Amino acid sequence: MATKANSIKLLSISTPQMRAFHLTWMAFFVCFFAWFACAPLMPVIKGEFNLSGAQIANINIAAVAITILVRLIVGPLCDHFGPRKTYTGLLLLGSIPVIGVAFAQSYESFLFFRLGIGAAGASFVITQYHTSVMFGPKVVGTANAAAAGWGNAGGGVAQAVMPLLMTAMIMLGVSETFGWRAALIVPGVLMIVMAFVYYRFTQDCPQGNFSELRAAGIAIEGGKKGGWESFKLAAANYRVWLLFVTYGACFGIEIFIHNIAAIYYVDHFNLTLGQAGMAAGSFGLLALFARALGGWASDKFAARGNLNHRVTLLFVLMLGEGAGLLMFAHASTAVLAIGAMLIFGLFTHMACGATYAVVPFVDKRALGGVAGIIGAGGNVGAVAAGFLMKGMGDVQQTLSILGFVVAATALCALAARFSSSTIEENVIASKLAA
Repeated sequence: MATKANSIKLLSISTPQMRAFHLTWMAFFVCFFAWFACAPLMPVIKGEFNLSGAQIANINIAAVAITILVRLIVGPLCDHFGPRKTYTGLLLLGSIPVIGVAFAQSYESFLFFRLGIGAAGASFVITQYHTSVMFGPKVVGTANAAAAGWGNAGGGVAQAVMPLLMTAMIMLGVSETFGWRAALIVPGVLMIVMAFVYYRFTQDCPQGNFSELRAAGIAIEGGKKGGWESFKLAAANYRVWLLFVTYGACFGIEIFIHNIAAIYYVDHFNLTLGQAGMAAGSFGLLALFARALGGWASDKFAARGNLNHRVTLLFVLMLGEGAGLLMFAHASTAVLAIGAMLIFGLFTHMACGATYAVVPFVDKRALGGVAGIIGAGGNVGAVAAGFLMKGMGDVQQTLSILGFVVAATALCALAARFSSSTIEENVIASKLAA
């Protein structure tokens, strides 16, 4: 019977583990691209709909708010239906508002579709679930972080590519109004294509699909009960809520920066739309390696010590993120701002990877519930940051406050340390997997 993979063979797609690895990061990339496709075009959309600062803040909050609920739901759904069916359904349903936003005719309709697009952000939970059930303890941190990091890069690519795509549409002879709308249809179509590819070429776990395994009476790790039972088990674990907070302070900040970076560079440093898109895109593109680096480092720290070395690393990374965010907030020129953004972005992405290198060990009985609740924490952080900016009315002051908050929440990582019995169980599981 097939088992979890204990190595990552990047150039292979011959095993179900590696097919899931590659297709899950590709699906996540498409979802993230769609999720943040509007952000770099906001300076143009702002002018067309005559949006106020408060309305833009509402749009940014809407973009991440619905993801909280959907992330809480899709984790247990993975336990019940399996990641293959759950991902396929999310891609197909998520494509509707992505395409719909191109037809918005007012602030209200744009806000409605932007809210719906946020569901695509729940793809992250399914990505982490699928790699967690496919890879063993020695490499699960690296697998989770690499898949999530390469997928996260879709946000950075959207920042750089969407203005270029809109420009290409305009060069074909259409108006600017039609250009940004036509550009926004592209990610919706990509989601539909990816849904069919994912359903056709992946399976739920190394042994097969959940429905077939349950019918055969075979026990499924991570999806033993599913649904509401998975959620209740996860919600009763205090470590889940500590990591909920830390993930809000790293991934939540990442989402917040994705939403405000382009318009911040345009308004504060007078960059062009293209320049601002490239600058903001560099933050997201860090995820190509930085998130994977965080997961890899977590695996290495755990191998040389024990499970608690993973949370110690997370603590250090979050302190670095907080310090870097303060540097970014007080940068006086565009060059300094970009440099500071890359520094704190490195710590941010690595902290995200290190967080989900801990997730598979929190409660193996309810992997979907754990992944879903902690993943939702990221969006709670982003929504909180959005409300803070709306209340402060000043991006720089908001960033400064967030820098101190991030550093303070690093303490939650230390508080999530594991007991000696849990560490011993993990050591035994690693030896058996070897």
